[in-house]
Amino acid sequence: MTSLTTDFNIVEKLAIVQTVDSLILADGIVHSLEINALRQLMKRIDFDSNFILQARTIEPDKGRAIMRNMPFEKKEALTEILDEIAIADGFVHEKETALISRIIKAIGHVKGVRKAE
Repeated sequence: MTSLTTDFNIVEKLAIVQTVDSLILADGIVHSLEINALRQLMKRIDFDSNFILQARTIEPDKGRAIMRNMPFEKKEALTEILDEIAIADGFVHEKETALISRIIKAIGHVKGVRKAE
């Protein structure tokens, strides 16, 4: 996991954790390396395991709406987080790739390209 850190607010963290949780579950197998990556993310953006349960109550569309309103830098950090979680087990499953693509499209982010705000 890279050292890139961004100060996400609590609502953004809930949306991100909900999204990461769905990404970990996307291929139907929860790998221990994905759990390790999640633990690292917990330290990186400051949340605990109880936060995951709260995040699971957020509807994906609501989470994406929250992330859509984040500034470019936070969206860039989010896409990096998603990439890191997807590759954590050493293999990016096509379901993970498809989910990341849907998320990026839904939040209106093009990796590495600033959109006019």
